[in-house]
Amino acid sequence: MTLFSDVMKGVGRNPKGDGKKKGGLKVHMLTDVHADTPRFVKISEAKMHDKNFLQYLNLSEGSMVVFDKAYNYYLQFAKWTRQGVNFVCRLKDNARYEVQEVLHEKKLEKGEHAVYKVEHIHVQYIEKVETGTEGKKKRKKVRQTRTLCLRLVWYRDEQGRKYKFITNNWEITDEEVALIYKNRWSIETGFKKLKQNFQLTYFYSDTENGIKTQVWCTLIAYLLLQVIQTKSESEKAFSTIAALLRMHLISHLDLTWVVTEGRRTYPRRLKSRNKSPTAAQLSLF
Repeated sequence: MTLFSDVMKGVGRNPKGDGKKKGGLKVHMLTDVHADTPRFVKISEAKMHDKNFLQYLNLSEGSMVVFDKAYNYYLQFAKWTRQGVNFVCRLKDNARYEVQEVLHEKKLEKGEHAVYKVEHIHVQYIEKVETGTEGKKKRKKVRQTRTLCLRLVWYRDEQGRKYKFITNNWEITDEEVALIYKNRWSIETGFKKLKQNFQLTYFYSDTENGIKTQVWCTLIAYLLLQVIQTKSESEKAFSTIAALLRMHLISHLDLTWVVTEGRRTYPRRLKSRNKSPTAAQLSLF
């Protein structure tokens, strides 16, 4: 979301002339893929790097989290590995790693989409560790280089595009790694619903608190609409449900009934009331 830099700090250079530097707003979201609903949301300035969002997640042991390569953060990956949290992520194109062993490799035929290579790799990351003798109050933090053991899965999709996935889980199959990342697309459809059905193109306030309040109200409305859609068991599209509830929001009607019985449009009349008489009808007079 593009704002002015005096509201929330963004990224980029100052424009020439009398133009103002653009600010920005980011909405980081953790979505439950089974319920298709947000579980955790963090609103930040645009200058905040995506990977810093991962430290705010409170994941239980045995969880599986998947995200894009913008959230690639080896230090956080190592912490999750020690906590028993699993993850699947795309590897950056400029990532440096050491191949320890090639676990699987095959040549794909023309038009074939599948996993064609699996490797055991090591990546390096830096972690701050406290050092000092017992009894001293002050302890120094020393930066140490450590190694993280990961599995690298090479995959080619139906359109011939190649992907590299990394994971710390060694129990699931290689095809499941690619399938788990494919389910990440649900968060993109969630943001698409927000952009198409809610008014976030215009902000009613020019303060940071007012802008965040409007974003939170939009997220709450989005969650309530999903509850109504699930409760009504309707097969209508999310955009149709949003349009129906927008029209009847101040009506004294049950919203579940509006979703199940209401229509966004009405059928066209087959017969016109002011239809001109035909030649056969005129001959009767």
